Amino acid sequence: MKVLVTGGCGFLGSHICEFYAFRGDQVLSYDLMTKHELQRNPYSPDTAREYNWNYLESLGVTCVKADVRNAEALADHVSGCDFIAHTAAQPTMTIGLENPELDFSTNVIGGFNVLSAAHRHRIPVASCATIHIYGNELNTNLREEATRYSCEPPAFSESLPTLQGEITPLHASKMAADIYARMFIDSFGVKAASFRLSGIYGPRQFGGEDHGWVANFLIRAYMGLPMKVFHNGKQLRDIIHASDVARAFHAFYEKQVPGVYNIGGGPENTLSLLECIHLIEQLLGKKAEVEFAGERFGDLYYFVCDISKAQRHLAWNPLVSPREGVEGLLTWIKENSSLFSLPQTK
Repeated sequence: MKVLVTGGCGFLGSHICEFYAFRGDQVLSYDLMTKHELQRNPYSPDTAREYNWNYLESLGVTCVKADVRNAEALADHVSGCDFIAHTAAQPTMTIGLENPELDFSTNVIGGFNVLSAAHRHRIPVASCATIHIYGNELNTNLREEATRYSCEPPAFSESLPTLQGEITPLHASKMAADIYARMFIDSFGVKAASFRLSGIYGPRQFGGEDHGWVANFLIRAYMGLPMKVFHNGKQLRDIIHASDVARAFHAFYEKQVPGVYNIGGGPENTLSLLECIHLIEQLLGKKAEVEFAGERFGDLYYFVCDISKAQRHLAWNPLVSPREGVEGLLTWIKENSSLFSLPQTK
C-alpha cells in the first residue's frame, strides 16, 4: 500500500512512517518542517528538526517539504495513496495563545484540506485531535493524593461533553477539526477517524516545557538541566507510547469504522508528573533538579481515556508500559546525546 503521513517528520508522524516502512509499504512524509514548538528548547532546533527527516530517508521514506494549508499541493501528493495519516498540527496551547492565526490556519484549514483530499480520492483518513478538547472543568472535581490527582469516574469515554471550562485557541482549533471529521463522515461518507490523543511519548521526541513533557523531563534530567513543573506536579495522564499510536492508525485502516476515538494508555498506564520524575530519578540513579512554577491558563490536571470504543471497533490495545517506554526513550537519548548538548541552556 501507499501511505501519506502529514507531519511525517514530526514526533508522532515519524513513528507512523517507521511503522509502514518496516512493513515494506510505500511511505510519503508530507511536512513543512516548521520549528515553532522547538524554539524554547535549550538545544538546536535546526539539528532536532532535521533528525527525523534524515532518519526517515534512511528507511526509504520519501520526504516532501510542503504545507497542509496548500490544498492543491496536498491533493496532488495524495493522488495514488491508499491511506492518509494526518499528524501535522500546531500542537501547543502556548503557541496558540501567542499566534492564534497560525493555530487556526494549521489546525482548521489544514485539517479541512486533508479531509477534502481524502474525500476527493475516496480513501480513508485518520487524524489527530486531543483530549484537551474536553476542556479543563474536570479540574474542579479532583481529589488530591500524595503524588497524583484522582477522579471519579477514573476514566472518560467519547460521550464526555467537550469544551467545558477555559477555552484557548488550541481547544477551538482542535475541536473544529474534530467536528469537520465528523461532518465528512456524516455528509460525504468519508471513512474518517478523529483520534482524541492523550500524552504521547517515545524516541525521537524533542520535548519542550509546553509540549512533550515526558521527553522534556528525561532530556533535561539526563543533561543535568533543571525541569520546570507548572502547578504542583500531581497532574496525571494515561501516557501512551508513539508506537502504540502508530498501531492505532493502522488498526483504523484495517477496520475502517468511522468516528471519534479516545486513544491513550487507559487506566493501566497512568503517570503523574511527580511520579514520572521519580521514575526518571530511579533510572538515572540521581536526583533531578526541579523548579516549580505557577498555573498555566487552560491546563487540564487530570485525564484518563476510556479506550473501550477503540478496543471494540478497532481491535486495538496499547502494549507498551510506562516503565518500558520511558526506559526505551532514555536509551535513545543516551545514544543521541549530542543532539541535546548544543547551544545555550535556559
